[in-house]
Amino acid sequence: MAQVATQPRIITAAEPAQRIRRGLVLAMACAAMAMAGLDMAIVNVALPSMQREFGVEHSTLQWVVVAYGLLLGGFLLLGGRMADRLGRRRIFIAGLAVFTGASFLAGAAQQASVLIAARAVQGFGAALIVPAALSLIAVTFAEGPERDRALGFFGAVGGIAASVGVVASGLLTAGPGWRWAFYINLPAGLLLIGLAVVFAPERAGDRNARLDIAGAITVTGGLLLCVYALHHAASDGWVAGSTLALFAAAAVLLSALVRIEARTAAPLIPPAALRNRSLVAANLTAFLASCAFLAFIFIGSLLMQQALGYSPILTGLAWLATTATIFPVAMTGGRLAAKVGVRRLLITGLSLFAVAALWLARIPGDAGYVTDVLPAFLLAGIGFGLVEPALQIGALTGVSQSDSGLASGLIETTREVGGAAGVAGVSTALVAGSGIHGFHTAFAIIAVLAALGMATAIAGFARGKQREEV
Repeated sequence: MAQVATQPRIITAAEPAQRIRRGLVLAMACAAMAMAGLDMAIVNVALPSMQREFGVEHSTLQWVVVAYGLLLGGFLLLGGRMADRLGRRRIFIAGLAVFTGASFLAGAAQQASVLIAARAVQGFGAALIVPAALSLIAVTFAEGPERDRALGFFGAVGGIAASVGVVASGLLTAGPGWRWAFYINLPAGLLLIGLAVVFAPERAGDRNARLDIAGAITVTGGLLLCVYALHHAASDGWVAGSTLALFAAAAVLLSALVRIEARTAAPLIPPAALRNRSLVAANLTAFLASCAFLAFIFIGSLLMQQALGYSPILTGLAWLATTATIFPVAMTGGRLAAKVGVRRLLITGLSLFAVAALWLARIPGDAGYVTDVLPAFLLAGIGFGLVEPALQIGALTGVSQSDSGLASGLIETTREVGGAAGVAGVSTALVAGSGIHGFHTAFAIIAVLAALGMATAIAGFARGKQREEV
């Protein structure tokens, strides 16, 4: 009988170096995402200290939070397309430079107006960083289990950033002072810029291709108005004339975008992207999931402080249960996606999240943390830990490298707008209610949003674990 000799696979000297380089790219992308996510929440506990120092009204100080979210949500899609057109490393480094410089200005601000302006510039820098970071992962790791694991790690970092920001805000405010919430970005930003210059892959899209300037201006303006209208609705009401005018103006700009995109030779959002079933389903589900999750954090924090009497620092520490759960579950979720499929992960995760919200929808006014709050926080952490990587995997499935920035910017934009809508919606429900019953209504709405997200996942994603090719 003839024997067939099996040749062992030869591992070249370059392979370990390539693995190290891919690991560094993933670490850079995750660290940059963590910075951007932390700064969304890191000022929350510090707001009273800022108010005392600057002597301004609370309504003015709210812009320290709103300005960041407004610019981040408005420019994400443009930032993603710029990464495709001008180069992912270039936009990643530019975003880090803008973000780091604005952090210094925010920390050194002697007037509230300077602080608010610096926060807006920070938001713009973050809008360049986030889609460029996700796009770097997409072009560094091959589609399949390798990329799924990387996105699981990226999703885990993104999922815990906001809750870690609440804890960090309390510790820094009580320690060296609120200015260090911004100064801590300086060494991290400079280190990441240096690493990106050396290790980030220089794989641009078609640099000679034209950027759809008219479409970019229109979509950015429409998204800015939409996000601002959502914040405005939370404070002035959904049927106020100014709120309706803002939504109408956003609708006009976004309608104009449709006409512009239909006529241009190089559209900002190529028609092929909208034909990608997985990308469309991921964005619809991400909108509803982000509505539910950001509203859950917002209402949960208010519940503990206003209804249960927790201090700000104790509230931040209470969220560690969710934070500590999200990270390992998201890491596992990235690996499970290849085995069970994105659809099943989303259905399971959103089901658990809906149960967590319903659990808090019946919480008593004298609730104990261990028996009444902790179970819901753990379920929410497991649920969102499964959902976060599944959405990113779904959004990048079947997307070409030349459109990875677009897909990254689109999913992050959807999440940002969804989060703003969720917070605005439950704020209205909370104001309309009374005492603990207002919180019950808000959490019931969150459960409905999670259930709707589950419905879009069921309808939008194909059964099984197959990947859609475009």
